[in-house]
Amino acid sequence: MKIIVERDYDAMSKTTEHILLGEMLQEKRVNLAITAGSTPVKMYEYLAEAVRNKSYLNNVHYYNFDEIPVKGAEFGVTMSHLNDLFFSPAKIDPANIHVLDEKNYENQDARIAADGGLDLILLGIGEDGHFCGNLPGTTRFECATSRVESDATPGMREVMIGEVGGDESKIPDFYVTMGPKSVMKSRRIVLFANGRKKSCNYSKSIFWARYE
Repeated sequence: MKIIVERDYDAMSKTTEHILLGEMLQEKRVNLAITAGSTPVKMYEYLAEAVRNKSYLNNVHYYNFDEIPVKGAEFGVTMSHLNDLFFSPAKIDPANIHVLDEKNYENQDARIAADGGLDLILLGIGEDGHFCGNLPGTTRFECATSRVESDATPGMREVMIGEVGGDESKIPDFYVTMGPKSVMKSRRIVLFANGRKKSCNYSKSIFWARYE
């Protein structure tokens, strides 16, 4: 395990970009699962510029690791964000984007295994300590990719309303996420966080035994 502390958000974003590029520049198929959200915004700006129109990176395949369906929309919340943040500006070939959604989540783990497994998964961490869609009280460590009901916890409905832009009519019955068991199968895990609010949760995720 390697811990990197950068001086500011921009430096963290640049370092994360370098880590991903280093993974991409292999002479084999590379499978990456990447995160949406606010933390990677700047990193994706750098990465999109670096990979755009680079035919020698056609070996890189991308996976989303969670999804909140939006009723009446072509893409869910996560894929919409990833398209806007990275896939569209980077001009990633749709054939290299492997979408996880409410229709295929039960086959996600088998599909990734058939593709050779994940080489790297890029995770953010929430202010409540969650990663992927594994919000507190929704999944257990032994969970693979699974569905989480929209009423799974007392505050879940409010969370879902925020995710779909405040329109209650668009709230799905459930969302899907790779569970901890699925995440831990990745050959490399990159967990990054920005800001004081997330620093304690980041420390606990790395040094959890000290907090027991």
